[in-house]
Amino acid sequence: MTTLRICFVGDSITNGTLDGDYLGWPGRLCMAERAAGHDVTLYNLGVRADTSADIAGRWLGECSVRLPDHVQGALVFAFGVNDAAEEEGVGLRVPLEQSVDNAREILTAARALHPTVWIGPAPVDESRQPIRPGPGVAYHFNNKRTAALNQAYAGLAETLSVPYLDVFTPLAASRAWAKALAGGDGVHPVAAGYALIADLVRAWQPWRERLLA
Repeated sequence: MTTLRICFVGDSITNGTLDGDYLGWPGRLCMAERAAGHDVTLYNLGVRADTSADIAGRWLGECSVRLPDHVQGALVFAFGVNDAAEEEGVGLRVPLEQSVDNAREILTAARALHPTVWIGPAPVDESRQPIRPGPGVAYHFNNKRTAALNQAYAGLAETLSVPYLDVFTPLAASRAWAKALAGGDGVHPVAAGYALIADLVRAWQPWRERLLA
């Protein structure tokens, strides 16, 4: 049995936005591990609309108070879809090169502190764009830009020797994911979509070997 405290750091997909069960994929993942006998503590540090720049400025302080030196801790990062979004009237939220630089800063520091893995961004339903989270704010999400970022992240992860899970590719080909997005708002799926991500992570060898060994 593994005893582990895990910080899941990311955006609204990490948070589980529009999941009627309020679990998201981190909650489902940790529930399954608890049922398998692991003593897992979950800290969901997903913030809606966060980009890599936002996460770079907050992750260390938020994780440090949750993972003191006397505990066994781990870090799971999941971000990128907001970087690739275009804000109406403003432009691309984070250019690809800057997003990769932000990720390099985050992951380089994180891997020196705790076992660390990285989950890539998920695809969206482009027909449902833009997303309007509040008055005067509209975000246009784009799968071509997200796919390019996913590829760049994978290359960076290999350079840094940080395990990286590409969820974009299998989810883009998944009818179940498309159905879950249709039930949501085109960016955030309903509960079944988060279950798909949880299943992908749980079946991923580095999740088991790096964090739960």
